Amino acid sequence: MAGTAHLLILTAHSATTSSFPRPNPLFLASRRCHLHSAVKSFTLRPAVYVPSPFRACAQSHQIDGSGGKEAKGLTWVEPILRFARGNVLPLALISAVTLGLTYPSLGCAVDKYHVSKIGPFGIFVISGLVLRSEEIGAAVEAWPVGLFGLVSILFLTPYFSRLILQIQLQPQEFITGLAIFCCMPTTLSSGVALTQLAGANSALALAMTVISNLLGILIVPFSITKFVASGVGVTLPTKQLFKSLVLTILIPLILGKVLRESFKGVADFVDGNRKLFSGISAFFLSLVPWTQVSKSRSLLLIVEPKVFLIAIGLGALLHVTLLVFNSIAVRSLSVISGGEKSTFSREENANALILVASQKTLPVMVAVIEPLCGAFGESGLLVLPCIATHLIQIIVDSFLVNFMHRKDNPNNVKLA
Repeated sequence: MAGTAHLLILTAHSATTSSFPRPNPLFLASRRCHLHSAVKSFTLRPAVYVPSPFRACAQSHQIDGSGGKEAKGLTWVEPILRFARGNVLPLALISAVTLGLTYPSLGCAVDKYHVSKIGPFGIFVISGLVLRSEEIGAAVEAWPVGLFGLVSILFLTPYFSRLILQIQLQPQEFITGLAIFCCMPTTLSSGVALTQLAGANSALALAMTVISNLLGILIVPFSITKFVASGVGVTLPTKQLFKSLVLTILIPLILGKVLRESFKGVADFVDGNRKLFSGISAFFLSLVPWTQVSKSRSLLLIVEPKVFLIAIGLGALLHVTLLVFNSIAVRSLSVISGGEKSTFSREENANALILVASQKTLPVMVAVIEPLCGAFGESGLLVLPCIATHLIQIIVDSFLVNFMHRKDNPNNVKLA
């Protein structure tokens, strides 16, 4: 039995081992190679396809969970910065007015150093720096637009002063001041600066600004006499005005242009940093209303707020009316003179005309009012609503410039 049992066990063991095929050495080698390559590829795959920043972010969240909260907290800043970059000029002007009303002593102290004259001087130096020679040719080519702009500034828009004089308001100097303001030439600096920001024909804007102010020295006295004074003789300090215009406009403009043409590096730097120079120009432009508001704050406190708000509303209505008038006029002339082929139909020419011909200058009005010795009333009350109108027209046009710029550059709408 024992021998039989031992035999059965050996038989069973031999049967069990013999029932499976013997392993093939070649097959085992191939399986080992395949398994080795699979393991190798599996171990290398994370290093190749998984970028390290994802692992770093995971580690940072594990170490400190405040990183995500800080990133979310900064998202609300981006729209504000984007809005500020797209509205540099109106924000600068609003800040200047706010500063002048809040801390007038600072603006009055700074005005002693002739900051109000430094602003226009700097604007026209920049105008000369950014003025390309081909733009001068574009201004000459658009001479019909410039000619109509001069007619609108000096002869057509003064007629609106008769409509203004029909309004009854106390003190009456507010109405008289707005009527005189309507007879003035275009702004000395803001129209050109806004035209540059809009990407319009800045050379055409410069030409209309310089010529209208030079001719205005001769024409403005007759306009005031005809539309406002009703036969009262008015004389202007012609020599003083002419000298001021030359020092404020022509000399800095020529200086900037000479610098651009004399040094090629200057031209390249200016062309590559036009946004920077536009921001500097906006800063120079804000210096004038800052000092004007600072000096007029004490007089503003004497007037009833309701009456002054009405005067401001009339000034805003006047500027909007001039914008609409010049817009309709340039579109009508475009249709009459050949449609799309007309020089009036070009957006850069039309925008320059609308911006420049719809603004009126405050410094020339101040120069006109001072030698009149109260012939039309209290000088401060005459000028006060015009200061507000001067600021309103710049602020309104600065938003209009943003619309023009985005219309000409549709990609900016997506970024805004």
